[in-house]
Amino acid sequence: MSVNDYIKYITEQVMTHLNKSPEEKRREKIQQKKKKTGKVKLTNQWLGVLPMAFKLFIKKD
Repeated sequence: MSVNDYIKYITEQVMTHLNKSPEEKRREKIQQKKKKTGKVKLTNQWLGVLPMAFKLFIKKD
């Protein structure tokens, strides 16, 4: 990909974002937050950081 193609792509992305209505931007932001919240591991959700700490301690040795 040449530099001109990259600049053209970035410019198109910025312009499409600027042309969206505030309501549309809000909806996309809410959808992105919903995607992120569903990816919490079960052990971290129920037990906090302890399982991860034990796992890192075991891998360290």
